[in-house]
Amino acid sequence: MMRTEKDSLGTLQIEDSVYYGIQTKRATLNCPVSDEKLNKLPLFIQQMVMIKKSASIANNQIGVLSKEICDAICMACDEIINEEIYDQFPVDLFQGAGGTSFNMNINEVIANRANEILTGNKGYEKVHPNNHVNLGQSTNDVLPSAMNMAFYHYFQELSSVLKNLEDVLKKKSEEFQHVVKLGRTCLQDAVPITLGQEFSGYRSFIQRQIEEIKITREKCLPLILGGTAIGTELGTYQGYLENVYKNLREISDIPVEKKENFFDGFQNTDTYVQFSSTLKSLATGLSKMANDFRIMSSGPRAGFGEIKIPAVQPGSSIMPGKVNPVMPEMMIQICYQVYGNDYGITIAADKGELDINVWVTYMLKNLTESFDLLINGIELFSEKCVSKIEANNEICQQYAEESLANSTIISAKFGYESATEVSKEAYKRDMTIQDIVVEKGLLNEKQAKDLLNPIKLADPSQNVSLVEINKKNR
Repeated sequence: MMRTEKDSLGTLQIEDSVYYGIQTKRATLNCPVSDEKLNKLPLFIQQMVMIKKSASIANNQIGVLSKEICDAICMACDEIINEEIYDQFPVDLFQGAGGTSFNMNINEVIANRANEILTGNKGYEKVHPNNHVNLGQSTNDVLPSAMNMAFYHYFQELSSVLKNLEDVLKKKSEEFQHVVKLGRTCLQDAVPITLGQEFSGYRSFIQRQIEEIKITREKCLPLILGGTAIGTELGTYQGYLENVYKNLREISDIPVEKKENFFDGFQNTDTYVQFSSTLKSLATGLSKMANDFRIMSSGPRAGFGEIKIPAVQPGSSIMPGKVNPVMPEMMIQICYQVYGNDYGITIAADKGELDINVWVTYMLKNLTESFDLLINGIELFSEKCVSKIEANNEICQQYAEESLANSTIISAKFGYESATEVSKEAYKRDMTIQDIVVEKGLLNEKQAKDLLNPIKLADPSQNVSLVEINKKNR
């Protein structure tokens, strides 16, 4: 069965089984460009609907919306919030008009369901999507406000998966605290370090990101809700502003507040650039960590081979037995996508004109994708890779003992020039620094073994003492 709906452009036939209306239908006909639809953003839809419910209650409280219509709207909103009719939001995420299609899709679904509750039929006999559901609102204030609320939840979820990763890295840093290995700078051999020290660095990075997210998350709370079209509050009634924020705090359980300057909030979208920058900053460290794991696990015969990462699937269609670092490479690709999304958000923020930014829906799409990818990816990376990393103790010990950079401690005792000569000879003759200093009579075997012990060289509490003792002898 079909029903007829009319707007300023004419009439359209719409399937009676759906709750959306003519403006949603026009949007789907005009912009069928991708598989990315509004219904793939359930968290954002929830926040939009919470705003609609809060606004309806506020309008009823100030006497401009009847209790009958308010109650029906609230019932329809509750059904959507409880995920009962999420399939009714088919608008493509790539669409024009600054998100009007998003807002009207939600208004129409609520209106049709509210009418059905009151009359048994869809249509706008009693509840109109513009006159009632959108009363005191504009796409321009509702959509960014819902975005902020959605991102508030996303930051919390991201913090949760990062805390789990931090816990895993803490366990690994403790597990590997005595595994001494070769440090590397510029991909060349450097002084010894423990695998535990390296993992403690990864953990510290994640800790800092969690703290940064806490700070950034607070920037989600100021909203421009109530500013309507461009910040002048035109279309609202006396008392609406105070009531809508009070209702929204209670319904959403988010401590939202009115932005101090609405005009700033409408004109500028730098906050979304900051959100994206926080995600990009996190991605840089995650990508670096994942790539480190690829390098340290390379081999197994002709690579570094210092750690073993779990084999999760066969690595080659032609080379039997090959195992690839699948999970680290997945994490790296996610980070690349976050960088791309960040660039798009930067351009979109830059191209806002005059009194509003019409590109907020593009920012919504990109930020949501970045959040989803990071949240899902970090959880998998932590569970299927980081938590199961093993140390190759023998290889690590061998590399640490053979490093020519161990001559750094010889430099502290005998001077840079002498240490350079020792290092060159050790390299030329394929010997260790310890062998050369004993052969040259600079140290006896016991002294050399003690002074050039890699685990001591990696331990600040011990290597500083060694340098201090030698300083007195110079």
